Amino acid sequence: MNEEELAGFLAREFPQVAESYIIEELAENKIRMRLIVAEQHLRPGGTVSGPSIFALADVAVYLAILAMIGPQALAVTTSCSMDFMRKPAAGTDMIAECRLLKLGKVLAVGEVLIFSEGVEAPVARASMTYSIPPVKK
Repeated sequence: MNEEELAGFLAREFPQVAESYIIEELAENKIRMRLIVAEQHLRPGGTVSGPSIFALADVAVYLAILAMIGPQALAVTTSCSMDFMRKPAAGTDMIAECRLLKLGKVLAVGEVLIFSEGVEAPVARASMTYSIPPVKK
């Protein structure tokens, strides 16, 4: 799937969140995405919340997988390890840089670095495993 197809898929299948994400770059086994940070993504004190950062990582891996295998709405997260390393910069969007480490018939493994826009040091790192639904014959 290309960027336009992925964005359309996200809008159809997840309209409740699709407008929060922008695909900035797509390559084989890689994707770069932006979370447009808004009030609903903030926790008390004005920092981007952990669940919002997790969601960005999860969406990035999901779309990186779909870019390679096609529109499999029922591909699901089976495992996640996430390190929150520093406080996000105030008032900036979040950027996810994802690469797939393994893309098999049943499982896919991806890693994601999350950055505050314009800041070199990552805010968080995630490692995620997805289960890919079997192809129906």
